[in-house]
Amino acid sequence: MDPTTRADAVHRLKSIAGHINGIVRMLEEDRYCIDVIKQIQATQQALSRVSEGILDSHLRTCVTTAIQDADSGERERVLTEITEVFRHTNKP
Repeated sequence: MDPTTRADAVHRLKSIAGHINGIVRMLEEDRYCIDVIKQIQATQQALSRVSEGILDSHLRTCVTTAIQDADSGERERVLTEITEVFRHTNKP
C-alpha cells in the first residue's frame, strides 16, 4: 500500500474509533434509538470508504504488478483474492 493511502486509512480509522466511542456513550446515556442507528450507519459508511480506498490502492499497485508478472500462478492468485473479497462483501 502506498504511504499516502496508508496514512489516510489510519487517520480515518482513528476518527471512526472516536465515532464508535461516541455511539457507546449514546447507548450508555440511553439516547434515542434512531439517533444511535444514524450514527452507526454513518460509521458503516465511513468504514466502507476506508475499504474502498485500500482496495483502489491494492488494484493500482499489487494487482497491476501481478498482472504484468510472467508468473501465471501469481496472476491467478491475486485475481482469486479479489473475487473472494467481493464474494464475502456480497454475502447477506
